[in-house]
Amino acid sequence: MGKFIPNLFNLAVVVYVALGSTSCSYGLAILGSTVGQPSFYKSLKLAPQGEPGYERTASLIGAFNGVGAAGACIGAIINSWSADALSRKLTIQIGAIVLCIGAALCAASVNVGMFIFARLFAGVGIGMLVTCIPMYQAEVSTPESRGFMVSMHGIMFAVGYGLSSWIGYGVYFISAGGSESTFPWRFPLAFQAAPALLMLVGSPWLPYSPRWLMMKDRFEEAEAVLKRLHDRKGEVNHETAIKEFYQMRRQLEEDRKIKSTVSTFEVFKTAANRKRVAIVAAMMWFNMFTGVLIIANYAVLLFTQLGLSGSTPLLLLAIWITISFPGNVFTALYVDRWGRRGFMLVGAIGIEVSLILECVLQAVYTGTSNTAGQKAAIFPIFLFICFWSSCFDATQYLYMAEIFPTAIRGQGTAVGMANQFAAQIIILVAGPIALNEIGWKFFLVMACPTAVYIPVIYFFFPETRNRSLEDINAEFGDKVAVHYYGATAEEQEEYAQAVDVEHHGGVLATKGDLSEVVHHVEHAEKS
Repeated sequence: MGKFIPNLFNLAVVVYVALGSTSCSYGLAILGSTVGQPSFYKSLKLAPQGEPGYERTASLIGAFNGVGAAGACIGAIINSWSADALSRKLTIQIGAIVLCIGAALCAASVNVGMFIFARLFAGVGIGMLVTCIPMYQAEVSTPESRGFMVSMHGIMFAVGYGLSSWIGYGVYFISAGGSESTFPWRFPLAFQAAPALLMLVGSPWLPYSPRWLMMKDRFEEAEAVLKRLHDRKGEVNHETAIKEFYQMRRQLEEDRKIKSTVSTFEVFKTAANRKRVAIVAAMMWFNMFTGVLIIANYAVLLFTQLGLSGSTPLLLLAIWITISFPGNVFTALYVDRWGRRGFMLVGAIGIEVSLILECVLQAVYTGTSNTAGQKAAIFPIFLFICFWSSCFDATQYLYMAEIFPTAIRGQGTAVGMANQFAAQIIILVAGPIALNEIGWKFFLVMACPTAVYIPVIYFFFPETRNRSLEDINAEFGDKVAVHYYGATAEEQEEYAQAVDVEHHGGVLATKGDLSEVVHHVEHAEKS
């Protein structure tokens, strides 16, 4: 199938499950266009921007976003248990059900209290999905194509963002035409459930993660799933899939020699695991403090402050979000070639430049009669999304899913996403209030941590491209039973023996055949 795709079935699996990603991003972004619908304010008895009482409205808009992030944080924490106990697949199915119910409640809300509860409930589903989907994608992908495959999460995220903005822009004209209908804000909120519902209907067809199957000692099933997922053109006997399976099985046995059970807080127990947690926590907090969600959720308010009115702020938001799609495609095509660190370094530098430019232009022109200067302040906002979407959007989820060992990947990704959602609560609750009170200075608040982020990435983030998930353990000081990336001559011989056993009627899923291969190689080394 080519460099990025071992076969169509593997691609179909990672794209189809990413329909859940589309629902997540749609749900995270939809409030950005909802606050541009006049009927939304009237239905919930809120004062629009520029009218008396807007201070209360700004606080409630922050609360609407904040409770959504809080719910997502709860969903991420649930994932730390359910992804291992119930499976990645079942966790994704449950998350989709919760999200669909939450979307229905949002669309049916009749007052502020109900809307807040609905956003919290939908947030739980978002948290479960956005935490588990990239982990599942990473575990079903080959080492060489993992960056491309997990980037499907970012690409489908961009699709969700785009749908939310363009649907919001389209229904605005119902109100602009004089209609009193609540459809312009209820329908977009309800549509959040559509991609998740579609994914849920076809989810029984999705395979279980082969690594999760191994954790549950379902080795024969894991081997069969891996061969189907990683079947390559030109290979008659699944030689590469057998090598991958052998490494996974050897690593599992090695890990169980060290520790037979995984505790609830295993992710914090060793120095290597604490380093992993520190990296993903830093990544998520720094990423959120670039201000990406401030722009995504409050761009309509930003553009209004720059003198724009009517449907124009919604149109610019739709264009801004649409740009994220080609950016994520760029990541998918090149992140396996140029590496994760390179992408994040370029992105951090580009975002820092964008924030400084925006800060300067808004400081000079906001509140003045210089319309040309105010329009110029729109450019850095668009420059920002170019760097964010191409360097960070998909890469952050890919990197988080890669660096944790299989036994604690559920815990690790949950900790990472819980940190992201905790940062979101602070940013989204403070955002509309800060934009209303301190204006352009809020961009200065974003620029300072982003400047610190650049050396943090350079000195502390290890590279992971082209390595198997088991190989990455070595970057954190953990023992790798047998290397896939950069395998030694002895390890290549071990793989050859494993393939030979399989071809002669053995089944590597059985412990006896695994022991036979290891014994054969150890005997050869002594000789």
